[in-house]
Amino acid sequence: MFLSELQPLSQEFLQQPIAFVGGFFAGAFKLSLEEDPLKNWLSQQGITPTGSPPPTDNSHNGGPQSIAID
Repeated sequence: MFLSELQPLSQEFLQQPIAFVGGFFAGAFKLSLEEDPLKNWLSQQGITPTGSPPPTDNSHNGGPQSIAID
């Protein structure tokens, strides 16, 4: 059961090991494709980063918010 859940992960690793390790590294260290030095390296490789938009600053919320549950 546990091995069947890892099968798609292992297939991606075997198909493109360098891209998989690079993506894993970027995710583990929370690197953004839109920021240097990763952006410069990708542009040197001829790749345009297409990722999620940069996170917005929501620091003006000031803390927890209340919700109403019916």
